[in-house]
Amino acid sequence: MSLRRDEGVAKIELKNVTKAFKNEVVIQEMNLTIQDGSFTVLVGPSGCGKSTTLRMIAGLEKQTSGDIWIGDKCVNDTPPGMRDVAMVFQNYALYPTMTVRENIEFGLKNRKVPKKEREALVKDICEIVGLTPYLDKKPHALSGGQRQRVALARAMVKKPKVFIFDEPLSNLDAKLRNQMRTELIQLHQRLGTTFVYVTHDQVEAMSMGDQIVVMNKGKIQQVDAPMKLYHDPENLFTAQFIGTPAMNIFHFREVEGLHVETEVEIGYFGFRPEHALLHPGYYTEGLAVEGEILTRESLGAENIYQVKAKMGTFFVKNFLAPLEQKKHVRVVVPYEHLYYFAPDGQRIRGIEVRARSLVAGGA
Repeated sequence: MSLRRDEGVAKIELKNVTKAFKNEVVIQEMNLTIQDGSFTVLVGPSGCGKSTTLRMIAGLEKQTSGDIWIGDKCVNDTPPGMRDVAMVFQNYALYPTMTVRENIEFGLKNRKVPKKEREALVKDICEIVGLTPYLDKKPHALSGGQRQRVALARAMVKKPKVFIFDEPLSNLDAKLRNQMRTELIQLHQRLGTTFVYVTHDQVEAMSMGDQIVVMNKGKIQQVDAPMKLYHDPENLFTAQFIGTPAMNIFHFREVEGLHVETEVEIGYFGFRPEHALLHPGYYTEGLAVEGEILTRESLGAENIYQVKAKMGTFFVKNFLAPLEQKKHVRVVVPYEHLYYFAPDGQRIRGIEVRARSLVAGGA
C-alpha cells in the first residue's frame, strides 16, 4: 500500500494576511508561498508569530484579513477538518486510555474506513516509525520519543496534502531530538508531502528545511535555502539569528582603521566567527584587531574563543589545535568576509575596501 499522499497540489499561499488579537497586531500583511512538496521551516524567537501563522494555515485561528490558499482552493472559510491538513503538536495530544493502535486508527474509524484497510495502513505506518512492538501499549508506558512517533503515525494515516508540525521535538532530550530530526527528513522524502514546521531552534531549522522562513515581530525577515540565509543574509536580524555563535556585529563608527568606498551610510558591519583568523601573519589583507582572550571553549573538532578588543568583544571559531596558554592575540578578518548594514539594519552590498591591513585598535 502506498503511503504517498493522494493526487493533488499542496502549494500554500498566504496573501496579505494579518492577524490581530484585540489591539495587538501579531502578523502584519504577510505574503508567503510554500511550494508543493517542500520542507518549509518557520523559525524565529518566541512571540514572533510563527505558531500563529501555522494555526491560521491549519484553520485553528482565523486571520483578521487576507487570504489563505491550499492548492487551488481559498480556505478562508473552510473548517480545519476539511483542509486536508494533519497537525503534530508539541504535547503529542494522545488519548491516554487508548492503546497505540487505537490512537492511530481513531481518525480512520471516524471516517468509516473499512477494518481491513485500517489494519493494513496502521501496520505499514508503524513499521516506518518503529512502533510495531508497542501497538498494544498505552501512552503512559511509552518514552517521549515513542509518544512523538504515535502522534506522527496518527497524522500519517490520514495521508494529508500538508503536514504541520508545531515544535514537535522540544520536549525531547538532545540525543533523541537529533535522531528524530533525521527520521523526519527521511519521512518527508518518502511521503513526498508538503511539510510546514515551526521551531525556535535555528540548528533544527538549518538541518531540516529546504526552505526557511525567518520571522521577527510578526514580519518575514527572509525566505531562502539554509546556506543562502547563512552566507547571504538580507538584514541584521537574519545575520545574527542564523549561526552559532552569532555573527559578530559592531557599530561602524566605533572601528578605527576600516575605510570603505561607498555613497550610502553604513550603520553596522560584521563577520562570522569562523572567518576571523588567529595569528595569520602580517601579510594577510583584512581588518586586523589586537585583543585579549577572555574565554576558551573546546568542542572537540572546533574551538571558540571570546576576544576583548578596543572595538568590543567578539567570538572567533576555528578548527585548529586550541591555544592553551596564549592570552594576547592578533585577529585578521579578510575584507571579503566583512558584511555591511545600513542604520536601519538592511544589508548593503557592493562595498569596496579602500585601506589595507590596518589595525583596528588594541584591547
